[in-house]
Amino acid sequence: MSRILLIDDDVDQLDIRRLILEHAGHSIAIANNESDALTVFNHFHPDIVLVDLRLQREGAGLDLIREFRTCSSTVRIVVLSGWAHDLAGRVEAAMVDAVVPKPAQSQRLLGTLARLAMLALLVSAARAESFDFTVPATGEITARLSLSAPGKSWSRIGAEAALADVRIDDQTPFNVMVFADRDYPVFLGKLAPGRHRLIIERNAGELKVNGATFEATTDEAVLRAPVLYARANTIGKFTDVPLLVYAEDDGDFLQYTVIFSNEDGGTSTRALMARWGRTTDIEYVYRLNKRSGVAIIQGKDHHDIEYSGKLEGLHPVLMPITDNNMVGPVVDPPPPIRYQITPLKVDLHAATREQVMAQHPFTYRIAAEELKREGKLREFGKVDGEKISDPRNYLYVDALVSNRSAGLSVTVRLKDDPIWRSADLGRADYAISRNGWVQTTIELPPGTRPEQIAEIGLQCVVSPGPSPDRRMPQSGDCHVDQVQQAFMLDQDYKPAKSIWSMKTPIDIPTGQTQTYKAQ
Repeated sequence: MSRILLIDDDVDQLDIRRLILEHAGHSIAIANNESDALTVFNHFHPDIVLVDLRLQREGAGLDLIREFRTCSSTVRIVVLSGWAHDLAGRVEAAMVDAVVPKPAQSQRLLGTLARLAMLALLVSAARAESFDFTVPATGEITARLSLSAPGKSWSRIGAEAALADVRIDDQTPFNVMVFADRDYPVFLGKLAPGRHRLIIERNAGELKVNGATFEATTDEAVLRAPVLYARANTIGKFTDVPLLVYAEDDGDFLQYTVIFSNEDGGTSTRALMARWGRTTDIEYVYRLNKRSGVAIIQGKDHHDIEYSGKLEGLHPVLMPITDNNMVGPVVDPPPPIRYQITPLKVDLHAATREQVMAQHPFTYRIAAEELKREGKLREFGKVDGEKISDPRNYLYVDALVSNRSAGLSVTVRLKDDPIWRSADLGRADYAISRNGWVQTTIELPPGTRPEQIAEIGLQCVVSPGPSPDRRMPQSGDCHVDQVQQAFMLDQDYKPAKSIWSMKTPIDIPTGQTQTYKAQ
């Protein structure tokens, strides 16, 4: 039988319907207000929702219909209504599966629910793939899910991706956003010895399940990996999704960073390419001091905040709370989309954070497709607000720098071309004024081949930031310890071979440019 959620602010009617439906063999959950309905829906995962359209708050029933349909394209929604015009002409009318007039006769209600229960059962069986596996001893288990989404493209509105619902036994379900044909690494949590079953729910035609493999692990980076809920204002919008999670372990600290598909808030797209060399958002979310046990999260306005929120085993439960993906403890009720991404282990002492993207180039493609879908791309050479051109038109440069009252920019000249093109677009505030490993980009004409690049320049400009005495600095210098690589993306968004590197440290005063042959 089916799992049915009953929603009505008339408690007596709720009890009557619950008794009737339980007697018919269904599993029932109830809610008598809007807030409880959302909470129960996210934890109970019903096959059918039976909701009285006229709840205590005006419009609450309609709001719930939209919420439920956003959370699930397959849940069957039945509306109880005493007024024929309640749904007439409204977009919510297309979101419901049946309308039962009030007062609802028991036989008619049972007949409607029985029909929808059979449909739900058939759909569930058709869209579920299950994998049985055995755990030899209590411990953390990871899985690699081989998934694809035929006909989906992250760049197409309305056909961006498929969302898989994943369940292990009776644990809290989680999701996988399937935006590419690849293996998706997930952690399943701590499981007891014995037989277990992983079930992947899918919408027919949207998601293809190609296989699953399982592995036990004692890696502390996996045991403490964060559970990450989707940011509330991204639900149903296919934006700013977590693509990868990586972990850095230096012995004393264990830090987790998330690569999101897009920067929805804060820095402009042009400035992102100039100062960061990408349009993804890369943010550390959780840092554990392994000696003291104190955990820190990156909260609003980039403030480090001690974490005292929920843990599932050793896993902190987090969610982004700002448009630039600062995080906080998960709210109650939690958002309907939950990720459990197995982190990559990386060592970035001698590399940029963007090097993780280069090693997993699907991230460049997804970022570019999201730019296209959101209308953030323009033709080469034009100025159109904060838009950029195709990311494959850019030269990407990784360097280790130290600046004093200065910012570094990179310039490029092509063969047989007198024009020098700069990363900072002639704006001192777009130059890189931070220290450490950095990446920047320079826009080049479409179709530029690496061998066409003649010279690369390292340019030092006065930083626009104020000096300690509140006056603008008059001069400064840029110390470039090394340039690790300079590469372009091929047509498949994969980094091509580096065309230039520099291993000899150099100091450049502000107002000067040091040039090098690229080949």
